[in-house]
Amino acid sequence: MKRNRESMEIVWQTPANPPERHDYIFRNGIRYVKPYYFEFISHAKNRWAGKTIVDLFADEFKGRNRDYYDSAVKSGRIQVDGKTVPVSYRVQSSQKISHFVHRHEPPVMALDVKILHQGEEVLTVCKPASVPVHPCGQYRKNTVVGILQAEHDLAPLFPVHRLDRLVSGLLILARSASQADIFRQQIESGTVQKQYIAKVVGEFPEEEQVVKLRVNFNAREGRSTTEVKKDLNLVNVYF
Repeated sequence: MKRNRESMEIVWQTPANPPERHDYIFRNGIRYVKPYYFEFISHAKNRWAGKTIVDLFADEFKGRNRDYYDSAVKSGRIQVDGKTVPVSYRVQSSQKISHFVHRHEPPVMALDVKILHQGEEVLTVCKPASVPVHPCGQYRKNTVVGILQAEHDLAPLFPVHRLDRLVSGLLILARSASQADIFRQQIESGTVQKQYIAKVVGEFPEEEQVVKLRVNFNAREGRSTTEVKKDLNLVNVYF
C-alpha cells in the first residue's frame, strides 16, 4: 500500500522534548534508540555575525562537509528565524538558527543505570560502560541523563563530574545547578577526589605503577582493558 507523503505529519523534536521510555528498543543485550526527527537550535554568537549561513556551518560544525550544508540550506533543512534563506544570506547576531535532521543515535549496551542513592539535592548512580554521561555529539537519549529521565522521570539533573563513555563507575549528579556548583568547588579544592579501581589478571608488581596506555573497550564482554608489560610478564588490567 502506498502512503501519501503529503498527508504524513512529521513531528519534530527539540531539546525541550524529554526522552521517554518508549523511545528505546532492546535487542541482544544492546539498547537502541528509535530514529527520530530533530531540530538542532542555536542562537548566532557575535563572532558569527556577517558570515554567510553556509560559511558559518562549514567553519563551526565540521561534522559534515560544505556540500551537505549548501544542500541543506537550499532545501530548507537549515533555516534562520524559522524561514528559508539563500546560501548567500549573512547571519546577524542573536538570530535563531535551526538545523532539521533525521537522527540515528549509536547503540549502547543494554545495562541498567542503577540508582545507589536518591536524595533531595544529589543522585548517585552506577554508570554502565559504553553510555555517555550527558548529551553530546551523536548521543542524546542514549545517555545516563537521558535514560534516568525516560525510565525514572528524574529531571533536571546536573552532572557534577564526568566519566568517559567507555568507563563504568560511580557517578554523582546534582538535582540543582547551585548544588552542582558546590560539588565542583569541592572537587577543584581537593575535598572530593575520584579513584578508579581495576581488576588485575596476572602477576602484578607490589610497588606503585604508573600506566599511560590506551584503554580498549570490548562491547561483547562489557568491560575496558589495557595490557601492561612488566619484566616480560603480561598483565591484563580490567576496568
